Amino acid sequence: MPEIGEIQAHAERVEADFAGTTLSKFRPITFYVLKTFSPDPETAVGHPLEKVTTRGKYLQMWFGPTVFVIHLMQGGRLRPDAKQSAKPRGGQARWTFDDGTALLLTEAGSDKRAGIWVVDATADLESIDPLHGLGPNADTLDRDGLQSLLSENNMRIHGLLRRQGIIAGLGRRLANDVCHEAQISPFAMTGKLDSDQVDALHAAIGVCIERSLEFERAQTEIVASKKRPSAVHNNTGEPCPRCGDAIREVAYVKYSVNYCAACQTNGKVLADNTTSKFLK
Repeated sequence: MPEIGEIQAHAERVEADFAGTTLSKFRPITFYVLKTFSPDPETAVGHPLEKVTTRGKYLQMWFGPTVFVIHLMQGGRLRPDAKQSAKPRGGQARWTFDDGTALLLTEAGSDKRAGIWVVDATADLESIDPLHGLGPNADTLDRDGLQSLLSENNMRIHGLLRRQGIIAGLGRRLANDVCHEAQISPFAMTGKLDSDQVDALHAAIGVCIERSLEFERAQTEIVASKKRPSAVHNNTGEPCPRCGDAIREVAYVKYSVNYCAACQTNGKVLADNTTSKFLK
């Protein structure tokens, strides 16, 4: 699923292409993509796209009194729509502008879980679904704020980094890479980190987000996850870029946690099953 770097770069591209153009029509192509019934999307018609912002893994398109909050899920993309066909392949919704251009939300795959929420721009967006309950954005979290979250939520680091209600914007790839960058076991308990480890974790979050954003800004759209550069994520068996030891994994049914034993677990290799006795 796109994480904070991919979402930020995607927002910047959409804003560069469409900011200032006036919305003439919004059409939900599928019946399930629109998650709200009030306010009516028509309230955005006649207003220019002012900006495109992000909150965690969500995009926010601002049109005067109305904001479209969009979650792309795994396969969603916002793309310029030159053809504007009646039944575009994978098409979920379309924004048409008065200059004749259009923006299409597409979604690959069969799950079709991407969603659009229409909200009042004057409301407190943080109190409204789907943004209600999100933790602070990972790229705005200072060191003391991170320390507080670690102290308040005693759990494994990898899980905390991915928990959107604690820290918003990170996913499995960045969680793996942040732990590697900080040289901390992904299964270490947050309540047991010392001050130096908290410093390292905070610095690693910033470094990994910046690397991700730099790569994404060089792309024309969000690329497939396997094409995104990573120090350890999905690199099982490959050499660690820091020490050369083989990257390991702990595999679950739906995902894997990658790590370097030499860099992160004092050389201990964790059993590759869900009943592992994880390093604390």
